[in-house]
Amino acid sequence: MNTARPSLIGPILILDDIGRGTLNLSALFIAEGDRAPPSVETPDGVHDAQVLAQFDRATVWRARFDLPADRRSEYRWNGETYPVASDLRGDLRIAFVSCNGEETGDLEREGSERNAMWARLCEAHREEPFTLLLHGGDQVYADEVTHGHPLSEDWPSHVPDDPSQADLADLRHHLRERFLDRYAALYAAPELAWIAARVPSLMQWDDHDICDGWGSLRRWQTHSAVGQTLFAVARECFLIFQQAAVEGDLPTRFHDPAGHHLGWGVRAPGFRILAPDLRSERTRRSVMGTGGWSMMEAEAATGASGRTLLVSSVPLLGPRLSVLEALMVVIPRMQKYEDDLRDQWQSRAHRAEWARMLRLVRDMAHADGQNLTAVSGEIHLATRAVMDLGEGNRIDQLVASGIAHRAPPRAWARFLGSLARLGAAPLPKHRVRILPLPGQRGRYVAERNYLVLERRSGAWQAAWEIENSGLTPPLSL
Repeated sequence: MNTARPSLIGPILILDDIGRGTLNLSALFIAEGDRAPPSVETPDGVHDAQVLAQFDRATVWRARFDLPADRRSEYRWNGETYPVASDLRGDLRIAFVSCNGEETGDLEREGSERNAMWARLCEAHREEPFTLLLHGGDQVYADEVTHGHPLSEDWPSHVPDDPSQADLADLRHHLRERFLDRYAALYAAPELAWIAARVPSLMQWDDHDICDGWGSLRRWQTHSAVGQTLFAVARECFLIFQQAAVEGDLPTRFHDPAGHHLGWGVRAPGFRILAPDLRSERTRRSVMGTGGWSMMEAEAATGASGRTLLVSSVPLLGPRLSVLEALMVVIPRMQKYEDDLRDQWQSRAHRAEWARMLRLVRDMAHADGQNLTAVSGEIHLATRAVMDLGEGNRIDQLVASGIAHRAPPRAWARFLGSLARLGAAPLPKHRVRILPLPGQRGRYVAERNYLVLERRSGAWQAAWEIENSGLTPPLSL
């Protein structure tokens, strides 16, 4: 991926919202200099791109337009026609991906190896188109953006004392340019670029879109002047590059127009997608803050007909982690992984909040008269879990992670599988079980993967595309 940046990157389709019979879309472009990209053409007219953000060596542009949501459609750009499977009424397919990178040296990886699963996703789209592309976190691995600046070179292990405003402004400039470099490299990759121009994306962030373990690090790290500068730039770039938006101009699907938290939801015929923000308000003691809980409680009170897909960037259902957390206390070399475990809903630090969330989604599933399905990434493995709700109802948890991050050792997957045998019941009478994927023996699969969600004749099913094992048999939801 360490090739020269193209002079024009895009279009990257972002779903702003779903209106009455329409998809409200943005096409994102990254261009050298300040020359505008060609206009987007639809049956409704010509849509010029407007400047979204400016950087030293590039300008980010956005063109907004609508396509019908009751039939397949297309748009034209720069002499090429881009078909879009925009019909939301009947049978449809949704792809779910996460963990598009690695913590160290990601931009130096060889492109065809790094993006092999993206290429496979493109082939799957050619065979039968996807309507939406869900990104469940860690779309960009920004861990190295802090390198090369004296204030942040050793952050978070070292936090400078009382840096000047001028030095912080210089750090902000440094970070913005390096976030641009990483997003541009990702969106210029041919495999991702091809499908992102044809399938509208919906994205929610996780820690690596900011830095490893954001919110689970110590307060003196995240609330330092350097930490807050990093978060502010990461948030700005998340809005620009993952939402085609800027401060004060969020798409209508966001729960909080002011953006204090960045949770969102969309509703389509027969289903809704909810993506709470598990990072903006996170602390070492809480996963969601006031804004996140307000969104989820409002959605629970409103209800919805049909299927609810809950995007929880970290898995909502998983094994108890108290055994691992206890080991970290007595084994010093494991303590560097504390923030990774504290990221999880299942951490003992979040036990009460986890139970609160499970009660809420349990009640949502009962009120809707249907199974609620959670989809997640983050753990670099594929797995699934079930929480029994009684009376034939359940919550399914589907984990697909990662599409580009190489898998951990198989021994780690086996260890987690052994841990999962202990079971968990965070809510009385609602046991959580970690189960193998269809066609797999182990509870966790240590291969790169993505998830396919399908609605056929009103019934939903899921299958995992696994790098070496291929497509799993379908799982009825």
